[in-house]
Amino acid sequence: MVEPGPSSAAILVRAAVGVVFLSEGILKFLRPSDQAAGRFTTIGIPAPEFFGPLAAVTETLCGTLVLVGLLTRIAALPLLIDMVLALALTKIPILWGGSADKPKADGFWDMMHEARLDWALLLCSTFLLVTGPGRWSLDAVIARRTTTSAR
Repeated sequence: MVEPGPSSAAILVRAAVGVVFLSEGILKFLRPSDQAAGRFTTIGIPAPEFFGPLAAVTETLCGTLVLVGLLTRIAALPLLIDMVLALALTKIPILWGGSADKPKADGFWDMMHEARLDWALLLCSTFLLVTGPGRWSLDAVIARRTTTSAR
């Protein structure tokens, strides 16, 4: 029997992170005017025609890798950067009286409310970076096969 713990529970964190980033990345491809370049233009990100598709590729590719547990620690790093940028560019401005995409939000509690998913994804991605993908992952399968074939 498998003992519960970070190694076996990591699949739940991977599922949460992977599904959210994968779906958001796909949405950026399907609705670029609302989710990618168009939104990036609205919030003042320079070169939105470059950074919108870059975010879509990053979220789709890294979300998929995290979901299946392949190159998990490597894939978690761009997702961490994605969330730090999301917080810095879209949530922190709320502290000082709103942001381009949330003009009525103002102050600490509005910022915390708007940033709840960003914080959760940031912390879960950090968890995966630190602990790895867990035993139920492609990374673990590859490691087991490598260890077995090295004997």
